[in-house]
Amino acid sequence: MLPIATLATKIFGSSNARRVKSYRPRVQAINALEPEIEALSDDALRARTEEFRRQIKEGAKLDDLLVPAFATVREAAKRTLGQRHFDVQLIGGMVLHGGNIAEMKTGEGKTLVATLPVYLNALAGKGVHVVTVNDYLAQRDADWMGQIYRFLGLTVGCIVHELDDDARKDAYNCDVTYATNNELGFDYLRDNMKMSRDEMVQRDHFFAIVDEVDSILVDEARTPLIISGPLDDRAELYNAIDSFMPQLNAEDYELDEKQRQVSLTDVGNEHIEQLLEAAGMLKGSSLYDIDNVTVVHHVNQALKAHKLFQRDRDYIVKGGQVVIIDEFTGRMMAGRRYSEGLHQALEAKEHVEIQPENQTLASITFQNYFRLYKKLAGMTGTALTEASEFMDIYGLDVIEIPTNKTIARIDEDDEVYRTQREKLSAIVTTIADSVRRGQPTLVGTVSIEKSEQLSELLKDKKLISELGHKLIEQAKPLKEKESELKNYLTDIGNFLIDRARNAKGSEAVIPHNVLNARYHEQEASIIAQAGIPGAITIATNMAGRGTDIQLGGNAEYQLKDWLAEEAKAGREPTETEKKKKFEEIEARVAKDKQRALDAGGLFVIATERHESRRIDNQLRGRSGRQGDPGRSKFYLALDDDLMRIFGSDRMESVLKSLGLQEGEAITHRWMNKSLEMAQRKVEARNFDARKHVLKYDDVMNDQRKVIFEQRLEIMGEDDVSEIIQEMRNQVIDELITKHIPENAYAEQWDVAGLTEAVSNTFGLDLPIADWANEEGIADEEIRERLSKAVEEKAAYKAADIGSDLFRQIEKMVLLQTLDHLWREHLVTLEHLRQVIGFRAYGQRDPLNEYKSEAFVLFEALLSRLREAVTGQLMHIELAQEAEDEYLQPTELPPMHAHHIDATTGLDEFAMADAAIEAGGRDGYGEEERRAPLQTRRGSRDIDPSDPATWGRVARNAPCPCGSGKKYKHCHGKHD
Repeated sequence: MLPIATLATKIFGSSNARRVKSYRPRVQAINALEPEIEALSDDALRARTEEFRRQIKEGAKLDDLLVPAFATVREAAKRTLGQRHFDVQLIGGMVLHGGNIAEMKTGEGKTLVATLPVYLNALAGKGVHVVTVNDYLAQRDADWMGQIYRFLGLTVGCIVHELDDDARKDAYNCDVTYATNNELGFDYLRDNMKMSRDEMVQRDHFFAIVDEVDSILVDEARTPLIISGPLDDRAELYNAIDSFMPQLNAEDYELDEKQRQVSLTDVGNEHIEQLLEAAGMLKGSSLYDIDNVTVVHHVNQALKAHKLFQRDRDYIVKGGQVVIIDEFTGRMMAGRRYSEGLHQALEAKEHVEIQPENQTLASITFQNYFRLYKKLAGMTGTALTEASEFMDIYGLDVIEIPTNKTIARIDEDDEVYRTQREKLSAIVTTIADSVRRGQPTLVGTVSIEKSEQLSELLKDKKLISELGHKLIEQAKPLKEKESELKNYLTDIGNFLIDRARNAKGSEAVIPHNVLNARYHEQEASIIAQAGIPGAITIATNMAGRGTDIQLGGNAEYQLKDWLAEEAKAGREPTETEKKKKFEEIEARVAKDKQRALDAGGLFVIATERHESRRIDNQLRGRSGRQGDPGRSKFYLALDDDLMRIFGSDRMESVLKSLGLQEGEAITHRWMNKSLEMAQRKVEARNFDARKHVLKYDDVMNDQRKVIFEQRLEIMGEDDVSEIIQEMRNQVIDELITKHIPENAYAEQWDVAGLTEAVSNTFGLDLPIADWANEEGIADEEIRERLSKAVEEKAAYKAADIGSDLFRQIEKMVLLQTLDHLWREHLVTLEHLRQVIGFRAYGQRDPLNEYKSEAFVLFEALLSRLREAVTGQLMHIELAQEAEDEYLQPTELPPMHAHHIDATTGLDEFAMADAAIEAGGRDGYGEEERRAPLQTRRGSRDIDPSDPATWGRVARNAPCPCGSGKKYKHCHGKHD
């Protein structure tokens, strides 16, 4: 008997099917317009864009224009690219326009689908962003799909890494802008560090379509983008602590691979204390004394580097640098660095040059960046498994779009072996069979190490020969009724032996291509030719590769290769020769495609399961594009990471009780189900971790919005004197409240403290003690007298410097001080988040505690801002010929990104595209940054020994004589 839910679905259809069905009437309407639009000339077709724009100005909604606009784009695509949108692609375009996620299988043309909603929404004139996972795809799609937009009269821009601000601004001002998620996020952060609106490059966050939406909004969602600057060099400390790690014993630490954590045991703490004490690095009697906080932190990072992070899995060493490997895509993450000193610990471990650490200047997570858009949409081949996360975090529905042709791929049950050796033997046997039959094969591995291990195996003549003989021996005892298996094993065995015998020199016994981070440059070419009959391609991960595997190979790429060879030989083929060669290639590709089809299409072999079902589905989805036949199979071993970490003990005992012999595998759909259940649990745990990180980041995000909005408002004002005056009044109120408590007697007033505070903040020596001795005086009277004196000095400053220049200086001081205090605030919040978890021991919710503490810190930030801005402006002295120096734009730092580990909530990554040479964003060190502005400017003609050259010196500025005292306590004591 069928379950009720299944029965209801059979009768009424699934909710997804009903949603898809609701789009059909508009598809029919678009199809009905096709004959009419086909008859238009190019100019008439292009003129429809201006007509649509006119209708929008007159009040038409975008939804009202969907049918004619989509029909226009379809016709433009036919004329420019020679491609016509399928009906299911029109549905995909409507899903995207509605602000949803379209799940479309590999090969269904997602890149072309995006042109429909992009064109429609670009008509509003507010800019549409198409987000891709790397610069190559952004540039490729902008050039390729840009032909459609330009044909229809739209402008197209592309943001890639090397562009300057002017080029970026031009690209953002286009109707359609292609960019990577990193570039968009960084530009947003950098814009909010600029000093005027004219310098900002981005405009409205109107509509964005995210390609490979699961990769960007889920896999990289825990990766906040951070602009940061370097701290002091601590290379000696890292090297010293690294030297202790090889001396640790197994009982000194506990390793939890499941949680990706490692920690010292009590025995380990004692051992480390002894090592530190012997090296003279231990302060006090215990490792956990407050003076040793920094040392403990670096010991823990060195422990992670040695015990958790593996070379050629988590990172590689290339060109004398430690380069991170993305666990999801297997790509090198060039320029990206672990933060919190972890990358430096890895550099010490690998004995390469240690780069300095960084401090945060500005940050934002992808979740909070993409939630800035008024409308957001996405497309990918694998999103349904994360549907709840997309709805929960972004409010995005996932709608599965039917394929244009029925999927003919056969997904076989997993084969589970007891050991890696048995599993790899089975994989090599299957690969050999594919080569023998001419079937193209894609082999998916989870790491560079595994891909190269398999590659070496396919090159090893001795091992391949031994495997061949072993297969023949296995075939001998088989009975006649097992003749098919007997012949198969014998044929494969002979094939392997022949290959091993005939392989020359260092060539591989079984020719293959390896696609991983080491060969990133050739990836498009390798993928494009992975469909040639008998081709073997070993890849780390297929997410976001951006190129389809076409059976028979890709004619265009083969032509490119031929042209490159001709150019190398110094020949320049004519257009006729190019055309003839392309026809030859196309004919060969057509023959090869038929051979590949006859062999069963693309065969996807996975060497183990990933923690996420989505990653497995991305690999499977490479086969069976556009109705092609295909096949996929996963080979597993009990010592695979997923199987080992998530409980294979019971499974191993079951396999032994079944009497499983060496080389035999267990295959059953129940095994598939149990593995999927394990993956679901891991996915749920990772989702909870990402939600946990986001809840903390949302606290910072609320504060970030306030600060960034205030900056934007300040930058838009030519005159901020009213804001500055309000700050002065608030500072006065705070000083009065602090030193003259409400309803207190005059004897209880802190007159001396108020006098000193007024002197420090406003540079005024006022007879406050005399005022306080006056009969019947109240705090309000003192406030009024103080306000009057402060306003008089402010008016004098403005008149002395010049009203117009002073207004500009006020604005620059306000922005620079806000930026500096915000940076300090970010560091404080980071430190708070790292320790707030301990509040749980006191039965208090760490998140609520974090919210409360962060709010108090934010109020303190605003108070410090008022005091700092007021103090600087009241002390400011303008040296001769220094006016322009106040108004110079500050140099923004290079961009770095940090990564927050989903399980610990700690920063892990830092993207370091370049090093910052100066200590701060304005190029000044910390001491200079604290000093009043006068000490930074116009000091060229000052002679420390000649007070006549000093000009007017602020009372709280360092004395120009070089004593280190404040001016008022040194040469200015009697002024």
